[in-house]
Amino acid sequence: MAGGAFAAGLAYAAQPHMEAALNALLTAQSELKVAEHNKGGHRANALDLVNRAIAQVQLGIAAGS
Repeated sequence: MAGGAFAAGLAYAAQPHMEAALNALLTAQSELKVAEHNKGGHRANALDLVNRAIAQVQLGIAAGS
C-alpha cells in the first residue's frame, strides 16, 4: 500500500502544471456557479465549457500517471 501511495505521489508531482490548471478551472467553476444568472446565456455556456475542460484535464492527468 505504501508503495502505491508513493507512486501516486510521483505522478502528482510530475504534473504540477496540469494540477495548477485543474485548480484554476475548479476556482472558475465555483465563481461561475455563484455569479448572477442573467448573462444572456453566456454564464451557463462558460460553466459548461469549464466543466468540459475540467473533465479533459482530469483525463490528461490520468493518462500521464
